[in-house]
Amino acid sequence: MKRIGLLIFLCVSYNCLFAQVLNDDAAAYQAYEQGEYEKAALLLGKLFEKNPSDNYFDLYLNTLLKTRKYPEAEKLAKKMIKQQPDHLGYQISLGKVYQESGQQDKALKTFAEVISLLPKEENKIRFYVSYFYRFQAYDLAISAFLQGRKILGNEQLFTPELLNLFRFKKDKDGLVNEYINALSVSPAMLPQAEADLASVFDGNSDYLILQSILLKKLQKEPDNDTFTQLLTWQYIQRREFDMALRQLIAQNKRLKQNDATIFNLANTFLSNDAYPSAVKAYEYLLAKGPQNEYYLPSRIQLIDTKYQLLLQGAYEKAAIAELADQYQALIKEFGSSTQTLFAMTRWANLQAYYLNAPSKAEEALENALKVPNLNAMEAGRIKLSLGDIYILNNEPWEAFLIYEQVAKKFENQDIGNEARFRSAKLSFYQGNFAYAKAQADVLKASTSQLIANDALNLSLLLSDNLQSPADSSALKMYADAEMLQFRNLPEKALPKLDSINIAFPGNSLSDDVQMSKANIYIKKHNYALAVPVLQDLIAQHPESLWADDAIFILAGLYQDQLAQPEEAKKLYQKLISDFPGSMYTIEARKFYRKLRGDNMPL
Repeated sequence: MKRIGLLIFLCVSYNCLFAQVLNDDAAAYQAYEQGEYEKAALLLGKLFEKNPSDNYFDLYLNTLLKTRKYPEAEKLAKKMIKQQPDHLGYQISLGKVYQESGQQDKALKTFAEVISLLPKEENKIRFYVSYFYRFQAYDLAISAFLQGRKILGNEQLFTPELLNLFRFKKDKDGLVNEYINALSVSPAMLPQAEADLASVFDGNSDYLILQSILLKKLQKEPDNDTFTQLLTWQYIQRREFDMALRQLIAQNKRLKQNDATIFNLANTFLSNDAYPSAVKAYEYLLAKGPQNEYYLPSRIQLIDTKYQLLLQGAYEKAAIAELADQYQALIKEFGSSTQTLFAMTRWANLQAYYLNAPSKAEEALENALKVPNLNAMEAGRIKLSLGDIYILNNEPWEAFLIYEQVAKKFENQDIGNEARFRSAKLSFYQGNFAYAKAQADVLKASTSQLIANDALNLSLLLSDNLQSPADSSALKMYADAEMLQFRNLPEKALPKLDSINIAFPGNSLSDDVQMSKANIYIKKHNYALAVPVLQDLIAQHPESLWADDAIFILAGLYQDQLAQPEEAKKLYQKLISDFPGSMYTIEARKFYRKLRGDNMPL
């Protein structure tokens, strides 16, 4: 019985003692978290005496440093070093004490000794570097990892840790060199390298440094495909598309590589609107002859790329006719099918809007609707284009009927709403303003933001400019000018727009006229005339429904066409702050952050 009683007494005592330790633990941690460092130091000191673990040591040392009890902190660290001389973490802690107490020479000497004494064990090196992390001594952590590589004779060790450190510190040189080192043996890291470098680079100067390093590496390793791809990527970031193409073509010829890389690069050019460079890439692949697996895709893409250039106003009429012939040859060679449908519709577009042959375009699209296995959505899109050409052929009733047909077929779908909007625009061109406004008002609730925004603009245009007979007459002239633009006759639309203020002075269409003129100038690549018109619109009509459009378009011109990024930044910032509900705000924020050169939210 005595033994049982003693056992019970010991268990109760142990439980009480354990509970007390838990209570002291909780009180110490609570004081530390609340910044009561004096109280925390007292409690942690007692806990550390009972249980000298690393967890208690770290917290206790920190409280001594927080309360500037440097002699006690130094004594504590030296005591642990004496007890465990091989534990380099305590020496790092001593260095931290010296650093905090202003003894920089002693601190540097201590840290240097620690790094020189790192063991030849990978995991232990990581363990000791974790002490530098705790003290936020990231430069020392980097030095320790680099020393670890030397000790272990392996330049590929600690790559993830070093990449994280360089990225966190935004150390561009360190990040570049570390990725160059890593990519030499781990080419799969290339997408990660591109993403990380883009996140820390501020502009062309950073990419030029990368270019210099890569060119030197390629002199030593000319067949390193990964370095060539990274070099190509940096050219693309700098929009040096021809240089990117030249680099890959040289490698393609030297290594007799698969042509997929060139073909994919050409598609990258297209996504960046670098059409001339894309043309060169496709022509290079075509020069290899029909036996090349990318011959036919390149031929199709080349014609399409020239089509995109045409839409930018980069070709004269003779070139347009030649392009139309190329589409026709493609259709003749492969027949009329769903595979050549794109060629049929684009040939029709050239005839209608550039070669003054809308009747040919009408016939071509009507034939396209007869192509076997044509799905409903493709047929709907062709019918929308056909409706537009009916307008050009002075068949507005046919246009109205086909728009309504598509609208009913695709009720409450984007293509159906697009058809209803085109019907509303047709009514607007004809001067049937009441019907146009009724349709626009319905479409303001469209699920497509673009259609909803266009419908809102049309509705407001009509409601704002029908207040007086003079305004109504001015609006009719404006609708006529818009119709001329629709028919791709800007040289006739401009004088019509300029005549509105002469015929109806003081009318309410000033901002609308300015926006239309700016769009015409931009389409004609006459940016010198477009800029002042947009500037006047923004300054004279800050409350206009076109104000946010004008700001966004002008910012884009400064960014992409006029090489004035600072002016673009100002305008994007103005759009973000003054028009938070604009449909352009998200894009403006993205472009602003890109120009600012960081990934932080505005």
